[in-house]
Amino acid sequence: MADLQPISAALEALLADVSALSAESVSLEAAGGRVLAEAVTAQLDVPPFDNSAMDGYALRAADAGQWLPVSQRIAAGTQAQALAPGSCARIFTGGEIPSGADCVVMQERVEVDGERALMPADIPAGDNVRHRGRDVRQGSVLLNAGERLEAAALGHLAGQGITQVSVRRRPRVALLSTGDEIIDPGTPLKPGQLYNSNRPMLKRLLENFGAEVVSTVSVPDDYARTVALLTAAAAETDLVVTTGGVSVGEEDHVKAALEAIGQLDMWKLAIRPGKPLALGRLPRDDGSQARFVGLPGNPVSGFVGAWLFLRPLLGAMLSCAALRTLPTITASAGFATSTGPREHYMRVTLKFTPRGVTAMAFEDQNSGVLSSCINADAFAVIPVNSDIAEGDAISCLWLAG
Repeated sequence: MADLQPISAALEALLADVSALSAESVSLEAAGGRVLAEAVTAQLDVPPFDNSAMDGYALRAADAGQWLPVSQRIAAGTQAQALAPGSCARIFTGGEIPSGADCVVMQERVEVDGERALMPADIPAGDNVRHRGRDVRQGSVLLNAGERLEAAALGHLAGQGITQVSVRRRPRVALLSTGDEIIDPGTPLKPGQLYNSNRPMLKRLLENFGAEVVSTVSVPDDYARTVALLTAAAAETDLVVTTGGVSVGEEDHVKAALEAIGQLDMWKLAIRPGKPLALGRLPRDDGSQARFVGLPGNPVSGFVGAWLFLRPLLGAMLSCAALRTLPTITASAGFATSTGPREHYMRVTLKFTPRGVTAMAFEDQNSGVLSSCINADAFAVIPVNSDIAEGDAISCLWLAG
């Protein structure tokens, strides 16, 4: 296995010369999951005025400990008047703090008698006041380019009154399934046939990684058809992903087709599962290239390969640092294993205890056992030629986003 390539070299080849895709403007309502193409500067302070953190009474802290007349009532969404000296204001959560007041006392601590209220004595200035600009200052960077717009980020933008944002165009992906034995669900199985589990799995992963899957194609075990379908897929996409057909069997035509019409950058990796994985490029009529990732046909190999290669490639196309690398966590091995010349990516669940994190491996790590991926929290990365005993410290790649 001397010709097996390390994962680090494969990633270097995969990400070489990747340019960020162009930007486009979309409505904030349609921006969920998209990646910002440029930084956004705050146009407003948030909150835009001092406001009350609770229902109660606004006053000067210097007037605490006294009976004070209630000079006004301030509901959220109404403009407060300047506080009359020696008085307090009935105020509700989110209501504007009137000029002259510097604190709010919660209503449960106040004794009320008609139009006057007895304030407790121990009220510090600033108590229960949310000051203007506490969250965001006008002119500050609200969000940086490369930020993925998930729930909190969308709320952050909406708080500025923003309705349109500049985001990276989603990478267009063609997903090709090879093999005469692979058929779509809904069709009766004939002897020797298998349902296509890779297609819906990879489509969902690609979409989660920020891509738009524009075509899904079944490729027969025929060299000429494989060439034609790869050529057509490259013409309309940024990335072509195939499953199966990259090994050395007589009916595996994808690698040969790629070499004939495009460029093979890397093949046969020192990885388990997923050794027969191909990385390359396919030409387009305008002289540009579509990226190519040929995943193995075994579903677990495809699952692992998607996280290790498709996610960082799409992250580079989107200029999104959070997608380019998986978070790493050190855990204690809840299992024992040994490796040979291939780095092993084991499906594990993570158990958090006061003593630390333990990685529990699924019993059957075979590349055809897709059930091991359903509840996996991470990949335990076991280096080549290693002997791992239970309790040893290991590195895990957290399957986040």
